[in-house]
Amino acid sequence: MTDVARDSGYPAAMAAAETSVLIRPIRPDEYEALGELTVTAYHSIPDEMPHQAIYDLQLRNVAGRALNSCVVVAVGPAEELLGGVTYVSGPDDPYSEELRDGEAGIRMLAVDPARQGRGIGRALTDWCLERARAAGRVRLVLHTGAFMPAAVRLYERMGFERMPELDFSPAPGIDLIAYCYDLGGQDAS
Repeated sequence: MTDVARDSGYPAAMAAAETSVLIRPIRPDEYEALGELTVTAYHSIPDEMPHQAIYDLQLRNVAGRALNSCVVVAVGPAEELLGGVTYVSGPDDPYSEELRDGEAGIRMLAVDPARQGRGIGRALTDWCLERARAAGRVRLVLHTGAFMPAAVRLYERMGFERMPELDFSPAPGIDLIAYCYDLGGQDAS
């Protein structure tokens, strides 16, 4: 189970499986390390994606994401970097992937491959759900791929529902599938 403690309403301390985790805003000195961790995590997926080299540039560009979006990291007790995620606050965020009014999103969630399976991805996703709820969003939307079976299992176990009408392909050979978590309230239009 996840135990959440708040410090000024932003960072969250969580016990995720056997790992003690603090979710907090990324610091500029961590941009490069999170970029490399994200590329490493995406390369640990058995199937190489088409256009991987181009996408790697986006995955590494944590500084660019942090300019306009909320990037948070999961760190361990010794401040070791365990993972990170980009929280997309709404349709005006440049990383939106066509969110509608009332929706928030998740992009580029990654966990150090050596630490996967310990609840860190879930803790990062829970943080995004809480942030969206606190912001009054009605839905949290994300895209993943069938080529990421561990991510699909995580989101389905957490209660995300498939939304095939929001699936899309950002480039030939990359088919992304949409999942949504209803946070209550009125439907986004």
